[in-house]
Amino acid sequence: MSELAHGMLAGLAEIADTGRDSRRGGYSRHLWQGADLELRAWFALRAERLGLSVETDRNGNLWAWWGEPGPDAVVTGSHLDSVPGGGAYDGPLGVVSALEAVARLRASGFTPSRPCAVLVCAEEEGSRFGIACLGSRLLTGGIDADRARALIDADGITLAQAARRAGLDPAHLGADRDALARIGLFIELHVEQGRGLVDLGRPVAVASSILAHGRWRLTVTGQGNHAGATPMEDRRDPLVAAARAIVAVQDATGGHPGARATVGRLEVVPGGTNVIASSVHAWLDARAPTDAETRDLVAAIAAAVGEAAQVNGCSVAVTEESWTGTVTFDPELVGRFRSVLGADALVPALPTGAGHDAGVLAASVPSAMLFVRNPTGVSHSPEEFAEVGDCVAGIDALETLLRSLL
Repeated sequence: MSELAHGMLAGLAEIADTGRDSRRGGYSRHLWQGADLELRAWFALRAERLGLSVETDRNGNLWAWWGEPGPDAVVTGSHLDSVPGGGAYDGPLGVVSALEAVARLRASGFTPSRPCAVLVCAEEEGSRFGIACLGSRLLTGGIDADRARALIDADGITLAQAARRAGLDPAHLGADRDALARIGLFIELHVEQGRGLVDLGRPVAVASSILAHGRWRLTVTGQGNHAGATPMEDRRDPLVAAARAIVAVQDATGGHPGARATVGRLEVVPGGTNVIASSVHAWLDARAPTDAETRDLVAAIAAAVGEAAQVNGCSVAVTEESWTGTVTFDPELVGRFRSVLGADALVPALPTGAGHDAGVLAASVPSAMLFVRNPTGVSHSPEEFAEVGDCVAGIDALETLLRSLL
């Protein structure tokens, strides 16, 4: 099968209609829901057509093996799920590129000397159950299995219930030492989520590090009441308090160079047009260059939002939902990859503020990343894009690395 179709990678063209979101634009593909299940079936079929054997591990991650599964495997891949209204490249580009690189190697008659697999990690974006990189965290034991089973989606369905509906035994969710032990090395190709490659005029880079980051739930509590019967001076409106708190987030972040903080989701309770809310849940994403700087940032935000809420007689509780410390990819591995791919000036090493499964796996197995140029730097948006020539350059680089490793 040709790599290209309709002016883009054939694999991306094949799934271009799966999970389109008519309200938000872009794609909404969430763990074990309709679009995600379709993508999983697509991946299995495409992998099997290449002669790969597909299996689902105890945590819902998909593996497509070239040859017999075994230890010291070279594993490459990414994810297929998306943020709400996300772009076409974040996740799927890495999966499609991995399949294409393996297809090229097989077509050329190359015989690997060690096992090889393409991995699709489950729930990387955390859009259904709130924990980013959930599949890789479960695989490595980075999240407690009981806590994971109790996670609840927007419809009140627990992860345990969703897993059972997807054909998995929720009792088996959690650290999978046998699966983890098979990985000798993990490579994740990903569209760059930023302008580093644009500014350098290069199509491909190797990742050097990932900023420390996490998610916190801000629960603003006030007094629910009647919108028409309650004078303005008597109100303890948590939505007004939340608005002040969100502005306070931006103000608090200004004093921390290199930090980023975002409130991108709100849940108003009870949510009636003629009802003063009783509480508001706001989700904070915070990132900074080091673990300590990120913790300091969140402490400053917590203090600022607390003061802001008090203006309206409300209180704020801050609850940590996920945390990933700073990841520095192994300098020796980064250097080796840059050497294999060409001169350092041609293949730069870039940091990123975006989290990835490779960052989670890096704590347990040697891991690395390739970035493909994004001409606008926009990601987590329908505007996310990569030129087909740069996508092919990414496949070229991944194929070269796999040849050198296998």
